[in-house]
Amino acid sequence: MFIIESYSVAVIFCLVTMVCWGSWANTQKLAAGNWRFELFYWDYVIGIVVLALLFALTLGSTGSNGRSFLADLQQASLGNIRSALVGGIIFNAANILLGAAISIAGMSVAFPVGIGLALVIGVVVNYLDQPVGQPTLLFAGVLLIIVAIGLNATAYRQASANHQGVSTNGLLLSIVSGALMGMFYKFVAQAMFPDFTHPVAGKLSPYSAVVCFSLGILASNLLFNTLLMYRPFVGPPVSYAHYLKGTVRNHSMGILGGIIWCVGMSFSIIASDKAGPAISYGLGQGATVVAAIWGIYVWKEFRGSPRSTQTLLQLMLVCYVVGLGLIIAAR
Repeated sequence: MFIIESYSVAVIFCLVTMVCWGSWANTQKLAAGNWRFELFYWDYVIGIVVLALLFALTLGSTGSNGRSFLADLQQASLGNIRSALVGGIIFNAANILLGAAISIAGMSVAFPVGIGLALVIGVVVNYLDQPVGQPTLLFAGVLLIIVAIGLNATAYRQASANHQGVSTNGLLLSIVSGALMGMFYKFVAQAMFPDFTHPVAGKLSPYSAVVCFSLGILASNLLFNTLLMYRPFVGPPVSYAHYLKGTVRNHSMGILGGIIWCVGMSFSIIASDKAGPAISYGLGQGATVVAAIWGIYVWKEFRGSPRSTQTLLQLMLVCYVVGLGLIIAAR
């Protein structure tokens, strides 16, 4: 299977993850004109599963390192497969809430608050599980991310002063999503052998782990998204009949969104060998910066807000960038 050989390449992979995780939601925004999030999400999950399998059957099945995908699955223990599946279930619950928060509050709020919180929790949880990196720099970076979350939440509340119900719902969904999102990566990392050049009996390769993770998302989506369709956070209920009426563009936007996200997930997992799970996950969740830039400067989600709000947003971006720099330096 394909693996990377150096920390510098691992950082590049993490930066690709950051861009992918911060950009997939643009496909949701592009499809949102006449296509509900609940319907979009079915295709998004399909895109994740397709890309995970494609990577496993190509990158995960070539080269002389590690174990090939099919051989790896055949020898994996049920406990490790279950761990990756649980990671997928937790992620799916978190991501559905994140998507709902994007629908209500926009990318420039849902990502900095929800994914920022996930970054903080994920770095701490993954570092305690596998303590890789200089803790002073790592947690100084995390502290700046916490400050950035507070700045973004304050800016959103200022901009939404006349729409308190929307503001509260958007922030609440983002917070709950972030609390769950910070937990999923640990389960996937625990299912894999830590040194990708030396397979361990019963453990999964990074490619097999991502496939099992994606199947956990798919299985749980039959429950989670069905409930969301009939009891949505915003708007009237939708049915499977509505999904079948979608256009090629509607469905392709969702599949593309899932593919973009899963490229990021796969690159993050591949990079975790050389970067360590805490740093790999933390850098990937720098997606908050990418998503905030999309939301603020491209989608104009804070158009017409007062100057003080714009100042808070600029400070938020600075804190995120500096915080991510410290996380990179922690290795």
